[in-house]
Amino acid sequence: MSTIRNNKRKGASAETTVAQWLKQRWPLAERRHLNGNLDRGDITGVPNTVIEVKSGANISIPAWLKELDVEMINDGAEHGCLMIKPKGKTKGEDYWCITRPDIFFDLLKHKLDN
Repeated sequence: MSTIRNNKRKGASAETTVAQWLKQRWPLAERRHLNGNLDRGDITGVPNTVIEVKSGANISIPAWLKELDVEMINDGAEHGCLMIKPKGKTKGEDYWCITRPDIFFDLLKHKLDN
């Protein structure tokens, strides 16, 4: 049981770190409360975007991207990303942000068109 609690504590800490860092850019960003089987991601407050935060020694990007896809559907969001805490890092700006190419290039096109 202690391993499960330790993992939950690490996950909650990573989510809090990301939410606090994001608040500098998106003032409404905050940790989302658990949603049960209709998970909509870990962070809310960034419009039309699901943010799933991961912290752990075992990186499983393919499985996490599948999880993100489900969460985007559940939330009705067009955009989504994984924020992954690299081992030994403690600041939100040091996390990795991973998304699918179509999402990245849609965002880039929108930015360049404006």
